[in-house]
Amino acid sequence: MSGALTQEIIAIKRDGGVIPDDDIKSFITAVADGSMPDYQAAAMLMAIYIRGLSDHELAVWTTSMLRSGDVIERGVFGRPAVDKHSTGGVGDKVSLPLGPAAAACGLAVPMISGRGLGHTGGTLDKLEAIPGFQVELASDQFVEQVRTVGIAIVGQTPRLVPADRILYALRDTTGTVASIPLIASSIMSKKLAEGIDALVLDLKVGEAAFMRTPEAGRELAAAMQAIGNENGTPVTVCLTRMDAPIGNLVGNATEIAETIDVLKGGGPDDTKELVVELGAEMLLASSIASDPDDARAKISTSLSDGSALEVFRQMVAAQGGDASVVDDPWSVMKKASNRIDVKAPRAGVVAEIDATGIGIGALELGGGRRQKTDVLDHSVGVEMHHGVGDTVAEGDVLATLLAADQGVDQAAKRVASAFIIEDAARPDTPTSRIIEIIRP
Repeated sequence: MSGALTQEIIAIKRDGGVIPDDDIKSFITAVADGSMPDYQAAAMLMAIYIRGLSDHELAVWTTSMLRSGDVIERGVFGRPAVDKHSTGGVGDKVSLPLGPAAAACGLAVPMISGRGLGHTGGTLDKLEAIPGFQVELASDQFVEQVRTVGIAIVGQTPRLVPADRILYALRDTTGTVASIPLIASSIMSKKLAEGIDALVLDLKVGEAAFMRTPEAGRELAAAMQAIGNENGTPVTVCLTRMDAPIGNLVGNATEIAETIDVLKGGGPDDTKELVVELGAEMLLASSIASDPDDARAKISTSLSDGSALEVFRQMVAAQGGDASVVDDPWSVMKKASNRIDVKAPRAGVVAEIDATGIGIGALELGGGRRQKTDVLDHSVGVEMHHGVGDTVAEGDVLATLLAADQGVDQAAKRVASAFIIEDAARPDTPTSRIIEIIRP
């Protein structure tokens, strides 16, 4: 692509115009093959951030990104293929029990996941707490494992949507992350490259989520569903609350342990609710279940009868991990050397728990990244002893830091300030994580 043509199409979008299809395709091709200078790609991202993309531009942009590298064609898995994607959250280990549960019900679950940055954890980081677990598979290995086990959870390969990998890094450094068309195209290009028949999106909404309000969540949902429609891939969107952390454990190894608890039929109520409800939507999207009640029953049975746990065991073994983690997690994974209690400063009711504060607490301990090159301590994290609505006495233990030698004082302050204790329970405290389900 010539510099003049690049400048012209940047100017079209800068001025609020519509970029011709062929120019979008040429732009994405130049990004993927490395011939596009970063400064011009960044200028285009800023123009899109300010001006947006029309529905048609967004569809062409996403399809061009999708076709910038390897694509797994539909039908290769031998059974219906449905993935679930989350927009990220503190304590969000839901994919880890959900994927095996859906696979145990007959789905193929080809899941390409990411790493954590900042206060939100990454699915790949959690899995790497299991000794030996490999998150990098070649495309043919990925396909074969999904065929035989029913699920594989891996990272993005260099040849899968390379344009997205380049643009994502630029968005992170140019202040253009918060763009609905860029978010939607990034997620959907990777998901459509998996060869899926349908997608279930767990779109987090709340103070600790990227989308703060249900209205903003619905706007992103509409963009994702429009892209799915253009590509013949139905997208179900579940708006879910992300104010307090999900589950009782935040970290990496800790969340693997809680995952195994859920796979054995236990675990925190909110985590189980998300697994069952999101899993039910996956089964409905594939027509494996006839109605929502049937779908919930199938997912619940896979958790209670051990079939989901067995799929998880097979996945860990297939990807080089120590599969005995399912029998005794802490005999396999590294355990934090110190436990430091965070106590209630007063009596009352836990009115709010700031998930961002808890996530930053885990980050201070070494369980997260401030920048992509940071090395994690998989053993550290935060164990929650009380949730929203609980009555506590002065001195009760609210949470325990699972720590090594890093950042204990800062983490203790962050976690303590995350708990808001009031005299009485708030009358509008929600009892469910689910806000709304938007089916195609």
